Amino acid sequence: MLSRPSSLDLPSSWFWVFLGMTFLVGAGHSCSFKCKCLVQEKVVFCNSRNLTAVPVKIPPDSEFLDLSKNSLCILHQGMFSRLQALKELDLSYNIISNIEQGAFNGLQKIMTLRLAGNKLKMVPDGVFTGLPNLSVLDLRDNKILIFLDHTFKDLFSLGNLDIRDNPLVLISGQAFRGLQHLQRFILQKCNFTTLPTEALSHLHHLVELHLNVLNLRVLHNYSFQKLHHLKVLEVNQWPFLKILEPHSLSGLNLTSLHIVRCNLHDVPYRAIKHLVHLHFLDLSYNPISTVRGRKLLGLSRLQEFHLTGGRLATIQANAFEGLVHFRLLNVSANHLRTLEERVFHSVGNLEVLRLDQNPLACDCRLLWILKRRQRLNFEAQLPICATISEKGEKVFHDFSSALAYHFTCRKSTIENKTLQKVVVHEGEQANLTCSSDGDPPPSISWVSPQNITLDSTGKGRSTVLPDGTLKILYALVEDSGLYRCVASNAAGNDSMVASLQVLVPLFNQSLVWKDFGLRNKTAMSSLFFLHTSIWLGILIIGVVPFLCSVLVCFSFIFLYSRGRGNVTHQVIHAETRPSRGYKAIMGQRRTSPKKPR
Repeated sequence: MLSRPSSLDLPSSWFWVFLGMTFLVGAGHSCSFKCKCLVQEKVVFCNSRNLTAVPVKIPPDSEFLDLSKNSLCILHQGMFSRLQALKELDLSYNIISNIEQGAFNGLQKIMTLRLAGNKLKMVPDGVFTGLPNLSVLDLRDNKILIFLDHTFKDLFSLGNLDIRDNPLVLISGQAFRGLQHLQRFILQKCNFTTLPTEALSHLHHLVELHLNVLNLRVLHNYSFQKLHHLKVLEVNQWPFLKILEPHSLSGLNLTSLHIVRCNLHDVPYRAIKHLVHLHFLDLSYNPISTVRGRKLLGLSRLQEFHLTGGRLATIQANAFEGLVHFRLLNVSANHLRTLEERVFHSVGNLEVLRLDQNPLACDCRLLWILKRRQRLNFEAQLPICATISEKGEKVFHDFSSALAYHFTCRKSTIENKTLQKVVVHEGEQANLTCSSDGDPPPSISWVSPQNITLDSTGKGRSTVLPDGTLKILYALVEDSGLYRCVASNAAGNDSMVASLQVLVPLFNQSLVWKDFGLRNKTAMSSLFFLHTSIWLGILIIGVVPFLCSVLVCFSFIFLYSRGRGNVTHQVIHAETRPSRGYKAIMGQRRTSPKKPR
C-alpha cells in the first residue's frame, strides 16, 4: 500500500510539475537558438546576432521583436506574415537598402515600427499600406533623398513620424496626404533649398513641428499654411537664417516658439506680433543686440522670454510693456551692463530672473533687483555686478551679500554751459558740441528749433556723435535757430542751449549750392569761376557773329567798290580817246581855210 507523501516531499514534487508545465509551454512556443525569448512577456530579443535573415522559429504570439544591429539587407514580401500579433518591430541599424511591396503584410496590430540607421535611399509608394494601427514610424538616419506622392497613405493612426538625418532634397506635395492624426514631426539635417510648404500643409492636426539643422537663409511668407492646430514650432540651428518675412508665421496660433542658434540680428517683431496666444518665446544664441521698447505689446499672454548666449547690450524702457502675465526673463551670458525696472510692465509678477554672466555695473538702476532678491528666483545663478574702487580697480559683488550703498548713481551734468554761437555759410558742415559727465554715463540728445529730437540713431543730414557733438553735414538757412542739448541718466537730466546761424552766400548762389552739394569756400570760388566762364562764353557767342557780319559787309563793299572803279576807268578812257572819224573831222577843220570874220 502506497504511503501518502510527507510534507518534506512536496517541494520536489511541485518542482517536477512546474518543469513539466514549462516544457509543455515551451514546446508550443518554440524559440530560435539565436534569440532570447521571454514567453510570458511575449518579447523576443534577436539584436546584435549578426543575422542576415529573420529567424523562422519565433513564437507567433510575440508582441515585441527586436532585430536591431544585425545584417539584414532586404525585407521580402510577407516575411513577417506569421507574426500577426506583433505590436512593436525594431529593425534599426541593419543594412536594409530595399523594402519590397507587402513586406509588412499581416501586421494589422503593429503600433511601432523602427527602421532607423539603415541604407534606404527611397521608400516605395504604398509600402506601409495595411498598417492601420501604426502610430510611431522611425526612419531617421537613412540615405533617403526624396519622398514621393502618397508614400504614407492609409497611415491614419500615425502620430509620430521621425525622418531626421536624411539628405532629403525634395518632399513631394502629396507625400504626407492621409496623415490625419500626425501630431509630432521632426525634420533635421536635410538639403532643402526651400521649406516643403505644400507637403506640410496636409498635416492638419500637427501639434509639434521641429525643424533642425537646415541651411535656409529666409523663412518666406505663408510657410506654414493650414497648420491651424500647431502649438510648438522649433527652428533650431539654421546658421544662415537672417530674415523672417512679415507673414512667415501667418495662420499659426502658437503657444511656444523657439528660434535658436540662427543668425537673427533683431527680434522678428513683425513676424510674431499676431501670436496672441504665445506663452513661451526663445531667441537664444542669436546675435541680437537690442530689445526695443513697446514692440511686444501684441503678445499679451507671454510668460517666458529667453535670449541667452547672444550679444544683447540694451533692453530699452517699456520693452515688456503690456505683458501682464510675464513671469520669467532669461538673458544670461550676454553683454548687458544694466536692467532697469521700467523695462517691465510690472516687476510684481516677475518670478524668475537670469542675469548671470553679464558685465553688470553696480548702480542705482539695479537697486530694485537688490531689494527683491529674496523673492526673485535666480535658479542658483546669482548675478554679479562690479563697482570701481578709489584705486580704480573693479570690485565684484553678488546679490546675496551686496550692500545698498554700492548701488548709487551720480546725476548727469553738462560741463560747459556757455552759449555757443556757431556761424556757417549755407552748404557748410556745422558742429555743435556738448560734453557731459555722470554715473552711469549720460546719453546725449539734441532738440532742434523745430522741436525735433535728434540722437545717435538719426538718419539724414544730422546725427549725434558718441562724444555728444551734433553734426549737421551741410547746413541750410532753415537750420538756423537755438538747439538744446539734453544729457540724461537714471539719476537725472541736464541741458544747455547752442545757437546756429546759417548765412546766405554771396551772389545769392544758395540754390546752386544745394544742387551741386557744395559745402565749403573752395566750392564758392569754383562756382564764381563757373559763372565767369559762362558770361565769357555768352560774350563770345554774341560778339563773334557780329564781327563776322561786319567783316562780310566790309568785304562786300570792298568788292563792290573795286568792280565799280574798273567800269568808271574804262568809260573815262573811252571818252578821252578820240575816234578815227573824230580825228578826220578835226583834221579837216585844221586844213580848211578860216572864214573871214
